[in-house]
Amino acid sequence: MSQPLHRALGLTDDEAGRIEEILERPANPLELAMYSVMWSEHCSYKSSRIHLKRLPTEAPWVLVGPGENAGVVDVGDGIAAAIRIESHNHPSAIEPYQGAATGVGGILRDIFTMGARPIALMDPLRFGPLDDPRSRWIAEGVVAGVSGYGNAVGVPTVGGEVVFDETYRGNPLVNVLCLGLLPTERLVLGQASGIGNLAVLLGSSTGRDGIGGVSVLASAGFSDADDGDKRPSVQVGDPFEEKRLIEACLQLLDEGLVVGIQDLGGAGLTCATSETASRGGVGMDVDVSAVPRREPEMEPHEVMTSESQERMLAIVEPEGMERVLAICERWEVRAAVIGRVTEGGSLRILDGFDGEVLADVPAASLDDEAPLYDRPREEPLHPLGPSADDLEPPVDPGEDLLGLLTDPSWVYSQYDHQLFLNTVVGPGDDATVLRLKHPTTGHDTGRGLALTTDGNHRWCAVDPRRGTALVVAEAVLNLACVGARPLAVVNCLNFGNPEHPEVMWQLSEAVDGMSEACTAFGTPVIGGNVSLYNESAGSDIAPTPVIGLLGLVDRLVSRPPGAHLVEGNRLLLLGPAEIGLGGSLWGASRGAPGGEMPSVDTAMHTSVSDLVRELVLDGMVEGVHDLSAGGLGVALAEMATRSGVGVHVARVAGHRELFGEGPSRVVVSVDPEVLTEVMDRVEAAAVPASRIGMAIGDRMIVKDLMDLSLVEVSAAFTSRLPEALGSGTTNRQPDGR
Repeated sequence: MSQPLHRALGLTDDEAGRIEEILERPANPLELAMYSVMWSEHCSYKSSRIHLKRLPTEAPWVLVGPGENAGVVDVGDGIAAAIRIESHNHPSAIEPYQGAATGVGGILRDIFTMGARPIALMDPLRFGPLDDPRSRWIAEGVVAGVSGYGNAVGVPTVGGEVVFDETYRGNPLVNVLCLGLLPTERLVLGQASGIGNLAVLLGSSTGRDGIGGVSVLASAGFSDADDGDKRPSVQVGDPFEEKRLIEACLQLLDEGLVVGIQDLGGAGLTCATSETASRGGVGMDVDVSAVPRREPEMEPHEVMTSESQERMLAIVEPEGMERVLAICERWEVRAAVIGRVTEGGSLRILDGFDGEVLADVPAASLDDEAPLYDRPREEPLHPLGPSADDLEPPVDPGEDLLGLLTDPSWVYSQYDHQLFLNTVVGPGDDATVLRLKHPTTGHDTGRGLALTTDGNHRWCAVDPRRGTALVVAEAVLNLACVGARPLAVVNCLNFGNPEHPEVMWQLSEAVDGMSEACTAFGTPVIGGNVSLYNESAGSDIAPTPVIGLLGLVDRLVSRPPGAHLVEGNRLLLLGPAEIGLGGSLWGASRGAPGGEMPSVDTAMHTSVSDLVRELVLDGMVEGVHDLSAGGLGVALAEMATRSGVGVHVARVAGHRELFGEGPSRVVVSVDPEVLTEVMDRVEAAAVPASRIGMAIGDRMIVKDLMDLSLVEVSAAFTSRLPEALGSGTTNRQPDGR
């Protein structure tokens, strides 16, 4: 016996009953399809909205907070910055290249929808282990997709993360962040207004690629056998169409021809029309027959739920339509009037403006009135595993260190990160730095914008609340290492199946940890994304909240020193001594992922961050690198490898101090001529510090623990990804052939 239509569309019996109450009649198939995509987990956040309300979202510099296409902050000089982070996890697991490429395309549209020109992309990526052929295939395809779309559309990919871990086998995480700039007066919101105004569909024609798309894929996990069935739901991108669409939309906004604009992402036309109408408190009539199509005999439900890429919905006054068409013709962008703004709040889908009414629903019921669930939460009963604090010391700490090193530069080498010539610090450092230029005049303000993305599933698996706070703290310190002060956070919350109480407990705890840290550091959360049902073969991923942090460099007079060493410099370790091996990279490599981690002393962390930022801005250090995954050992190895200068460290008590992880810790490389002045500043800031050694020679020596040549450290650091992932093409098959 076939199941009821609403269940086939992913709606529960209770949700179907609620729809009937709203409409005061049974919903027809088209209406059910529209509710199914809008009330999906991806579009409605029905399992997470109750928790997200606890995040701090306001500050004097915040112009637009959560709920719009992107968050917007005032960065001075009449300039605003728009920032957004999104996930394309499930599509990328099915079709890696297109999943990643269309993730880039979607996040770009979120930014220029606000009136901002996209200037930078970042891509926090997570894959299964490198020894798994399918994980390597996914990684190659995703990197190629990010590169192919970003490079072609002309927006630089300036940083991100690359993590390989067993928890992501079969369910990669492909998060994409975009930053854009706009003159403050060009800010526009995604809402419809003005009865009689026209709804104009701009960009690509609509096809069957992406029907249901992320709104379907992101509401279900994966099995080993269903990839082929889900592949048609993955969208197909065209970066050259996107480039034309960007230029056309920005010109329309510059000329004041658009009163509201919305990109077509998750749930396609259903989302764009219902959200713009709902936000504006108006209704809309949509002529489904007027939607340009690329495939014959498409049904209305296919047109309304397709997530075909490179499309925007603009609300235009009738008298401006002739000029709109002229601009679109100039940029070779298709434009079609598909709707009209109406009174009353009803979204009607018509077959011709004077034809049959195919659907008639309150626009707000698709958007604001989506279900809100407070799902059961339960702390996991079983411990994560043994603690690395209980392990015996390693026989050869040097060999262990070599096994922890991975240089992500092979991934970054696929991207053009110098487009626009704004990039001062590119991929691979603690944070990215971009020159802050006025988006209209091109005037260089003498200041900079800094960006970082950070996540640590190991910390969050041990303690999601403390772990998330540690991730926020790491992001703040990463910005300090390039001389920036933090402004605002966006987040991508990647979790498992929300129907599992343990997963909802993890999510709730992570939100509270983020809220506490962001409140303490004065970093409002201005937007984000929740990606649930990240599971494969019945196993949930480890909780992986990813933090994107935007900061401001008040004086950009020279390039920050980065993770650099200079021969003869003294090495100082700044920050508290509280560290642990619980949740550490070393512990995970030894099969001991559990334990306890130190918490963040937010006052101390602020002191360390302020000190580091001022030392960088004043040119008092010649190298700086925060300590995170892998602790002091990995940080020193990265600095030595990137500089071609060895280190001789005398003050490390043992493997715990070498590999232990904790917040608020930074290594700085200081010229002996200014060492006394630096130490005076450290003392004045009341920040703990110790002299641990010097930069010298061509070996990495830690007294009584290791003595490695810089050649073997560099080889371990740089060879792992190129050897595993090969040429970077997607020719390799999932079985490794």
